[in-house]
Amino acid sequence: CFSPQAFNKTIEKDNSLAVGYFQRGFVHLQLEMYEEALSDYHMAFSHLRENPFIDYKQLGLRHILYAWEVLYSTAAVHCHLQQWQEARVTLEKAVVWRPERRTAILELALERVQDHLFLEPMLVPLGELFRPRKKEVEQLDSKDFLGKPKVISSIIPNDEYIGFEPLRPQKQGFYEPSANALR
Repeated sequence: CFSPQAFNKTIEKDNSLAVGYFQRGFVHLQLEMYEEALSDYHMAFSHLRENPFIDYKQLGLRHILYAWEVLYSTAAVHCHLQQWQEARVTLEKAVVWRPERRTAILELALERVQDHLFLEPMLVPLGELFRPRKKEVEQLDSKDFLGKPKVISSIIPNDEYIGFEPLRPQKQGFYEPSANALR
């Protein structure tokens, strides 16, 4: 249903979007592209920038990406690669990042890895797509927040010049500052 190419385009637009790597990692895992999935999950975790989670609701995705979920999915890839020790170490790292109410799922995962059983990776719930609010999309038109530059202070009285440029030569009849004023 989803292709890595769709997520590639998303990541090209914002390569620090952790959830983009997370979702592409899931797709790679489903396509049995394990090395790519492992790389994507590592990138997703690094783009969390040591935060326990990122809430994407502000961007229009009703999902919170937790660091422990990324690590759990990373462990799932290690299982598919028969890297049971790495899976266990990754899950132990996930325990540190988990919220208190999620201990049971990680304890069960550690038992499954101990018995050399595969883990199902976490995923963003199906049907959850980025949908920015209509009000936010309407505000995408470019706005001139700065306005036109204005001269705030000038040594020339009644100077009406607007803009920025190097010093202008003085014209005859205009105010010329004294030597003391220049110092």
